[in-house]
Amino acid sequence: MSEAYHIPVLFQEALDGLNIQPDGVYVDCTFGGGGHSRGILSQLGADGKLIVFDQDADAKRNVPDDSRITFVPHNFRHIERFLRLYKTEKVNGVLADLGVSSHQFDEGGRGFSIRFDGPLDMRMDRRQDLTAADILKEYSEAQLHKLFERYGEVTNSKTLAKHIVQSRKQASLSSIESFKSLLQPVVKGNPNKYFAQVFQALRIEVNDEMGALKDMLEQAANALQPGGRLAIITFHSLEDRLVKNFFKQGTFEEVEDHPLLSIERKSTLRVVTKKPILPGAEEQKRNSRSRSAKLRVAEKI
Repeated sequence: MSEAYHIPVLFQEALDGLNIQPDGVYVDCTFGGGGHSRGILSQLGADGKLIVFDQDADAKRNVPDDSRITFVPHNFRHIERFLRLYKTEKVNGVLADLGVSSHQFDEGGRGFSIRFDGPLDMRMDRRQDLTAADILKEYSEAQLHKLFERYGEVTNSKTLAKHIVQSRKQASLSSIESFKSLLQPVVKGNPNKYFAQVFQALRIEVNDEMGALKDMLEQAANALQPGGRLAIITFHSLEDRLVKNFFKQGTFEEVEDHPLLSIERKSTLRVVTKKPILPGAEEQKRNSRSRSAKLRVAEKI
């Protein structure tokens, strides 16, 4: 398994959170370089099982030769279907590290990073059709505004959307550098931070990351045995809020506490981490991409 492909974030904390039983069945929803999976396998006995998901075809190269592991080359939003396929209705733990792998950021041809020129692609699963370039060329001004505001928290998202729509007929939107040049007149504040927010918004939309996360959380909670653990590592506030709300109240929306209204909480989970677990100073120094990571753990009631 490849450490260079992706350095696992909050490695020991995630394993501790799963409370691994040697003969248990576990799911790693985001296999990547296999770092977390390697840790899970090291704590499983001969009868333990690990099912791993990764929609990125490149990840398959990192799967170890181990009869206890099953690789599923699909998005983790299909966890229920594949657990059924492998005759595994109930599991002891589910882990997801929602960060884009270092490998994806470091390959210019994938279009995830602002550091390289390459196609405006951003598809995690290259079997799908929709790319970032398609969104920029086809979405309406209102759709682009909403997208950059919601998923990128871009301060001037309305101006940005208007500028793209006005300029896209004349400008080429096929490469990262041409897109960055197009944006120059509307960049606010630190250009790198601004571009990172815009790229994050496009990536989330291309891969329907929020929809996939909701599907996975609901299905994973259903698949857990009583006492089974769900451990999720997030990298931005949108994801973290979804996970926090779902763990606490079984819904993805904020529910206000109202003294006169009795709202039935339907969560089947007990929150294990009252506050998210953050990487220590040493890990942040060793791996700068871990800085925004947060781990939350819940247990099936």
